[in-house]
Parts: sequence; structure tokens; C-alpha cells
Amino acid sequence: MTDANEFFDMRAAPMRIGTVRLKVRDLDAVSSYYKALLGLNEVSRNDREVVLGSGKTPLLGLESDRNLAANDRRQAGLFHTAFLMPTRGDLARWLRHVADEGIRLQGASDHIVSEALYLADPEGNGIEVYVDRPVAQWLDAGGNIQMSTDPLDVQDLLGAAGDRTYPGFPEQGSIGHVHLQVGDTRAADRFYSDVLGLVSTVDYPGASFYGSGGYHHQLAGNVWNSRGASRRPAGMAGLDGVEIIVKDPAEIGRIVAKAEAAGIEAVKSDAGTTLRDPWGTALTLKN
Repeated sequence: MTDANEFFDMRAAPMRIGTVRLKVRDLDAVSSYYKALLGLNEVSRNDREVVLGSGKTPLLGLESDRNLAANDRRQAGLFHTAFLMPTRGDLARWLRHVADEGIRLQGASDHIVSEALYLADPEGNGIEVYVDRPVAQWLDAGGNIQMSTDPLDVQDLLGAAGDRTYPGFPEQGSIGHVHLQVGDTRAADRFYSDVLGLVSTVDYPGASFYGSGGYHHQLAGNVWNSRGASRRPAGMAGLDGVEIIVKDPAEIGRIVAKAEAAGIEAVKSDAGTTLRDPWGTALTLKN
């Protein structure tokens, strides 16, 4: 039985998010924003790409192309990249940092499973910064994960900041989940549950949430802006792909077999094995 104070250990999950890749039109502006916002550091840089992360751990890859069309929020692609803070104090100190820097938030929500704040980068890519509650607090009387969108008690959260300042993105922080825009949740279920093998965790209007190892969700897809969207147009700024770390290398083979049976191409490269969902979003599996 889960202890009331036990937090989810993302490192133990069968599948978790690695690096998220974005295509951007102004590399300097977008990379500077994430560094100022979250305190990410440069892991690597060349003329066309900046990789940002915590220490030597890459979290966000930004690829530059000034000829890209502007991101269109009605298309399939990214809803938000969600950066997970290790503790409530870390999130509170980050929130105070944002306020001190005059960075504008777009929303703040209590989701039962987590406390979350929302904003967007200069090119409209959604961002969530959040902290989980202990696992036992996620569950209803039947042991099912429950989620909601309620007002966040911001003042109570700020009270957890203590006297310390925000030093930059914590080493134990990660990308906890990626929320996607899709054209149809049933088609998303067939790909993310039936092929990738993620568990559908929450029944939510217009959205599907997919978890691994008992987590509330490492991936999600909604139709709130993108209902009926077809394959994402080429040459558009926004989401390029999501890396998924698979704990058991044999599981990648099982996923590939299911993908091929469903007529989905699996492309192997040095980066891993890449599948594309029905809207063209690249999911790269690696061990």
C-alpha cells in the first residue's frame, strides 16, 4: 500500500520523457527565454541548434530555421511541455523568481495530482511548470487516479519558498510530461495506448491522459484547439519530436512489432527508434 507521503519516482517508470525538440524561428530569443525563465543551462550549441538542460542532462532541443511558418495553435502538435520540479519549495521559489522578473503567467491550477502554472515562450509553445502531490492523494476511494482543474492557492504555495532564492532548474528536475494537441482522442488512444502500450489513466472531457508505471500521465492529447486536425503541415515552427526513455530495451521491440502490425513505420537511427503518431508527431524510443 502506498504511504501517504510517498512521491512518484519517475526514474522507476517503464517509460518517461527524455528530451523535447522544438523548431524555432528565432533561436537566440527562444533559448534566452528558457534560460531566464527556468534557469536551464546550455548543454551544447552550434549555428543551428541549442540544447538546454540541467547540468549535463539535456531536456530541450531548439533547432533554428528562420523560414518556418509561424506556429498555428489550431494544428496538431504541442499543447505544452511540462517541467516537473522535485519539491513544492522548488516550485514556490521558481514562482517568486518569475514574479521578481516580471514574467507573465497565463494560468495557475490545482489538478489534485499536482500544482501547476502555465505560460508560453515567445513563439507560442506552451509551458507548464508543476510539482506532484504524494501518490496517495491522487486516488479516489476505488484507487483510481482523479484529476480536476481548480483554482490554485498561490499564496499558500508561495509560503513554501522559505528564505532561499531560485538557483536555476534543479538537478533532480525533469520533463514530467508532454501534452499534445491531436485531431481525435479515439485515434490518439489507438496509437498511444494500443501501440505504445501506455495506460489510459483519466477520463477527461476532450482529452486523453496516458501513464506508465502508475504515473498520472507522461503523455496526453487533447482536441480543445485542434479538433479534426489532420497531419501537421511541414515547415511550421513548433514541436519537432519527443524522446521517450524506455527502461526495458526488449519493450522497444514489442512496440515496433505492434506498430508494424498497425501499418506504422518504425525508423531506426543513432538517436533511437522513431514512430509517428497519426498527426506526424515524432516519438523516438531509446533505452
